[in-house]
Amino acid sequence: MVTAGVEWVVEETIAVREAAQIPQQRGEELLDHAVRYAEERHWDVFPGTWLEAAEGRDLCSCGDANCALPGAHAAGSDWSSQATGSATATRRMWGKNPKASILLPTGRTFDALDVPESAGFLALARMERMELPLGPVTRTPDRRMLFFVLPGAAAKIPDLVRGLGWVPSSLDLTALGEGHYVAAPPTRIGGRGAVQWACRPTSANRWLPDAVELVSPLAYACGQEAAAARARRA
Repeated sequence: MVTAGVEWVVEETIAVREAAQIPQQRGEELLDHAVRYAEERHWDVFPGTWLEAAEGRDLCSCGDANCALPGAHAAGSDWSSQATGSATATRRMWGKNPKASILLPTGRTFDALDVPESAGFLALARMERMELPLGPVTRTPDRRMLFFVLPGAAAKIPDLVRGLGWVPSSLDLTALGEGHYVAAPPTRIGGRGAVQWACRPTSANRWLPDAVELVSPLAYACGQEAAAARARRA
């Protein structure tokens, strides 16, 4: 299943070039972004924790000095009931706390396929050549990429991966569905940086692809990533 050599080098070069072209999101309030997600994309949104400057660094409002996702996680266990697709309710929530992170529940209007950043850029290059439909894609400061697809992907992915000849546990490819959420741009995660769009939401990608359309290039890219990791350890 895994090929190497010239193809890997070429696609890796494309991936690096693509990474350098990702725009920064600056100059807009979190409220503006949250309202656009609800109003223009019809995505449910809810406010999460936020960052507070203390002792020369940004700490999470949750109060945990060792928070794994400072300023970018749900503020309480009732987050699912808070999520709304109403622009009016969104303005009200962020009006109370303009610094709150923007979180999007998965399993409603979309699921998210989560892969390592290097595999994500490799997959994007292949998808472009294959002219596959593509939805919005985010890139996190933790070097992950999330591909937005139609709901239901979380239940399909293991069987789809097995159908391609891969063992699901051997690939760093997971699907986030009901009961999960993702941070949306331009949410900052501590001092690591902000979540960004690798592929922005546009009118052209309003209709999301099904996971079955993207799983092959994603599985291939994750397989390349796993092979490279094994080679480095050898």
